[in-house]
Amino acid sequence: MAHAAPTSHRRGARASHRVDRTDGPVQPTTWLGLTFALILGLVLTARSHVGVHAAGLTLQIMLVPLTLAVFASALRHGLGSAPAALSTGIAFALVVLNFIL
Repeated sequence: MAHAAPTSHRRGARASHRVDRTDGPVQPTTWLGLTFALILGLVLTARSHVGVHAAGLTLQIMLVPLTLAVFASALRHGLGSAPAALSTGIAFALVVLNFIL
């Protein structure tokens, strides 16, 4: 019986992280999903129930860095849909104003 060599030392053809792939511009559904989530956070924050208000704040706090990352990606790969990006920008500005005021 022949000895089967372990395959852990073998390399693949090319590692996928070496390839610089551009996925294309940001999808309109990404922009619209962020807009919906930001507005939902504003609506939940406006509620008087403590738990619902806290859920809205938590959602907004989590979405701020995500929205900034999507805008940074849009600068690199393209907006995709300018009206959808504008709606997200407006919703993001409202969230930031909500934090400031």
